[in-house]
Amino acid sequence: MFYRENGQFKTNYRADQQIFPIAQDRWAVLALMAFAFIAVPLLGSDYMFRAIFIPFLIMALAALGVNILVGYCGQISLGSGAFMAVGAYAAFNFFVRVPNMPLIPALILGGLCSTAFGILFGLPSLRVKGLYLAVATLAAQFFSDWMFLRIKWFTNDSPSGSVSVSGLQVFGFQIESPVSKYLFCLAVLSVLGLMAKNLVRSAIGREWMAIRDMDVAAAVIGIRPMYAKLSAFAVSSFIIGIAGALWGFVYLGAWEPAAFSVDMSFRLLFMVIIGGMGSIMGSFFGAAFIVLLPIFLNQFLPFLGGLFGIDVSTAAASHAELMIFGALIVWFLIVEPHGLAKLWAVGKQKLRLWPFPH
Repeated sequence: MFYRENGQFKTNYRADQQIFPIAQDRWAVLALMAFAFIAVPLLGSDYMFRAIFIPFLIMALAALGVNILVGYCGQISLGSGAFMAVGAYAAFNFFVRVPNMPLIPALILGGLCSTAFGILFGLPSLRVKGLYLAVATLAAQFFSDWMFLRIKWFTNDSPSGSVSVSGLQVFGFQIESPVSKYLFCLAVLSVLGLMAKNLVRSAIGREWMAIRDMDVAAAVIGIRPMYAKLSAFAVSSFIIGIAGALWGFVYLGAWEPAAFSVDMSFRLLFMVIIGGMGSIMGSFFGAAFIVLLPIFLNQFLPFLGGLFGIDVSTAAASHAELMIFGALIVWFLIVEPHGLAKLWAVGKQKLRLWPFPH
């Protein structure tokens, strides 16, 4: 009743090609953005910002970059953690070694360094695909771990590889409180998310999807596989590199190479698979699932044990959390292999036709 397209006519090409062609979607997105920028800073607590909102925003940004490469271009990558590490350490070096380096240019330069690193390890995609490409990108993970542990220059001669940053500010505003960190991460995610949404709707986005569906047929109709694949690696690595810099600068404050281990790469890949490959919205759903579910289980299991008179220790709750988390991932992939974004699309389609589905 409230989600109808009747009477919403498109009278020009600009109206027909807008990101949200349905007026209800536009108003819903505007209301959501207003709530995120205005209401959440007023209502949220420090714990919610540090434990939920900030990691969710950064992980959603990283999942967005992985989704461009894996979901839209079909290039399996297990080196996302390495791209995050390169972005974080490169931004750190620019921020520390260049006098009076502003935060935003440091993040952008870190993303550009991650872009170069991603293109370098994306070259095997021109010859191999599938599992072989996944193994080739996994080599980037091991190479970055060795590089940041053994080459002390990247860590400002720190013997343990641990680095830290402080005194963050943007345009004179201090980025120290949880609310300011949240707003900064939200602004970065909003800008890059809008850019990614427009990019996948453009000609290069259609080239990525053609390569994903069948690269031989794409080459026959004139699409350059080398340009399409390397551009996907470049854009994906840039976004992931900025997410890695935010993860180190804003969320952690002090980090070491173990913060961007292969576990991070698998977490990002799980976010894309669960949220929905080839969907911008799926990146947000997957990040919410991976970030929020462990926190919910950690709080719910001791409460459930108390209801039944069972003393659940911290170790037992941690192990049960991992088992339930893994079982839910497997169950969800069996029930809906196309991810949460598919459920969202099906729900919207049913609302358009309700109460006369067909």
